[in-house]
Amino acid sequence: MKKLFLIIGIPLAVIIFAVAALLLFVDPNQFKPLIVEQTKKQTGLELNIEGDISWQFFPSLGLSMGKTELKNPEGFKSDNLLKIDQIAVDVSVMPLLDNELYIGNVTLDGAEIYLETLADGKSNLDTLTGANQKASDNVQDAPANTPSTESTEQQSTGSEPTQSWTINLAGVSVTNALLEIRDDKAGSYTKLYDVGLSVSEFAFDQWTTATFEAKGQNNQQRFAAKGQAEFKLAQDLTTYELRNIEADTSFRDPTTDISSAKVTLDTFAFDQVNPMAVSVKGTAADMDIDLYLDATLLVDEAISHIRLENIALKSKFEGEALPQSPMNINGKLAFGYQATKQLVSLDIESLALNDIQLDGNSTVQLADIPAIRFAIHSPNIDLDEFLGANADKATTTENKPTDQTNDTSSKPTPETGTTKPQPEAEPDLSVLKTLDIAGKVSIENFKVNNAKMQNVNASFSVDRGVVTLSSFTSNLYEGAIKASAILDGRKVPATYSVKKQITGVKVQPMLTDVADNDMLEGTGNIDVSLKGKSLTPTGIKQNLAGTVKINFADGAVNGINVAQIIRTNYAKIKGNTLSEEEKQEQKTDFSTMTATLRLAAGVAKTDDLSMQSPLLRVHGKGEANYIQETMDFLIDASIVGSLKGQGGKDINELRDVTIPVRIYNKWTEPKYKVEFDQLLKALESEKKKELEEKAKKEAERGLKKLLGDKADEGETKQLADKLLKGLFN
Repeated sequence: MKKLFLIIGIPLAVIIFAVAALLLFVDPNQFKPLIVEQTKKQTGLELNIEGDISWQFFPSLGLSMGKTELKNPEGFKSDNLLKIDQIAVDVSVMPLLDNELYIGNVTLDGAEIYLETLADGKSNLDTLTGANQKASDNVQDAPANTPSTESTEQQSTGSEPTQSWTINLAGVSVTNALLEIRDDKAGSYTKLYDVGLSVSEFAFDQWTTATFEAKGQNNQQRFAAKGQAEFKLAQDLTTYELRNIEADTSFRDPTTDISSAKVTLDTFAFDQVNPMAVSVKGTAADMDIDLYLDATLLVDEAISHIRLENIALKSKFEGEALPQSPMNINGKLAFGYQATKQLVSLDIESLALNDIQLDGNSTVQLADIPAIRFAIHSPNIDLDEFLGANADKATTTENKPTDQTNDTSSKPTPETGTTKPQPEAEPDLSVLKTLDIAGKVSIENFKVNNAKMQNVNASFSVDRGVVTLSSFTSNLYEGAIKASAILDGRKVPATYSVKKQITGVKVQPMLTDVADNDMLEGTGNIDVSLKGKSLTPTGIKQNLAGTVKINFADGAVNGINVAQIIRTNYAKIKGNTLSEEEKQEQKTDFSTMTATLRLAAGVAKTDDLSMQSPLLRVHGKGEANYIQETMDFLIDASIVGSLKGQGGKDINELRDVTIPVRIYNKWTEPKYKVEFDQLLKALESEKKKELEEKAKKEAERGLKKLLGDKADEGETKQLADKLLKGLFN
């Protein structure tokens, strides 16, 4: 029993003796004047330490210091640059005897840091940097043989240099910390508050757990973050590893509310594959966002190459601004960043935007104006279906009754009592000046404005304000299209030019799909060369200029039957009417039809319209006003065959007679009429010619009877011909 008492009692007595010695011989408050003096000397700022620096015994032996303030220079809004409510350090006593400092938990509560920049650019950190520079200069200017204060004190006291200490840290706890950054010169304000940090027991080459949390604001933005991680630090401080990393943030401003943006990494180590996941939920730009992706992260040790591989994206967006809502975006991607080349890359193995499937790749060369290059492919894009959902919504919204009590956007003006039209404005294309984009797009099947195309291939670029469609090719309606275009948006209004060649296209199905109009049939070839300026609806029509050449074969013009018009009007001239049997389909067949349209000042003119068929030869001229959407054409139709070819009875009297037909009125309501004055003149001319021929024959017959056998003799015949010529000319 006595032996056991000695075993337990002697160590306990040593501990009690050590604590008593610490209390009796070491007073921490003796360091306060030195701390204040050195702070003033090194920073030029006043330091306040309220209360005593004291030992604490429970729950463990340690050192604590009360409220401490580092004062701001004069002229700043905050009294303090730094304020700490409480600092506490737990210390193991026995190792102190061997110059080993085993620190338990370091507690820091209520730390507040205030960084300010005044309107004139002066900062409360200027004093610190200035004092440090001055101290550095004093050291450099001091004579080489001048002993330092520390050396002088050691010489005067005769003490030996302090032996080095071994320091170990059990943990750190930071609570209720605050960081406030105010910049009156830039007009910005950032604040971090409720900052907390906790670090578990730390030792080299062992895993340590750290957790953090913080809230903040930046002007009108509000954000919060919390998370945790485990880290392992090498003894030589050259390498480290991370695992079980998790960070969850939220963000809110007047237009955005991200309730959760979460990142997790199972592990993180350089030159190794690290699994990770990202999720985002919230609202931004009036869209509800629900996004999730997982991937593998690879970072080289120099942090010069970052690669995200095997990205599996699943996301859902909802909002009225979207072309379709909900919009499901899913894909398999890869992302890379090369710091040495300042190059970002994105590889798209597959990407689905609802029913639209995409694949391809892109790169971004970072610079003052980033250079973006891409190649995109899709097996099928139905742009009408993709945009149709939103169009239906817009129609529904327009048909809804609205409360007119607070709606002043379209109220009649007091002067006119009618709605004031909104003036047209040129679109702002200034953003094009900041772009350097070049790419290729290939689509196997493409539908836009109800036009169906196959094998679409396009190459285009945007180079600091100039948009160039260098090549566009596609198959459509059993034919093909080839086009190029340039838009120069560097000036206002913008200018543009377009060249297009359409060959072998079946016109009627194309017009039916695009314009819901089946007026024209046939196989069409069209050459377009146009240029213009302005991108407002009216400006485009007024400034469009150039030529459009059309060449159609084996077709028909529906809605007008030229033969029927001729028969009807000819019957009216003769005082007859057509029977129902003779009324035929409103359609005029042709074997070829050509025209050259010249566009200028809102009007398309032609003077070489030509159409040929077994029945008719048609030539025409006129103009179409595409601002007012009206037309006025005069068509000269000559009958060269039997009208039976177009149905109805044969009218041989009109063979080789040119019949003028005028087509006029609105595009959507065309009207037709025969120009009777010109027709009657033509008929009278033909009738007169017929009567003259008949009279001439009768005169010749009479002369022969009168002259008898001498009628065919030389001099007699010449005299007879001269007489007849005089009678009929």
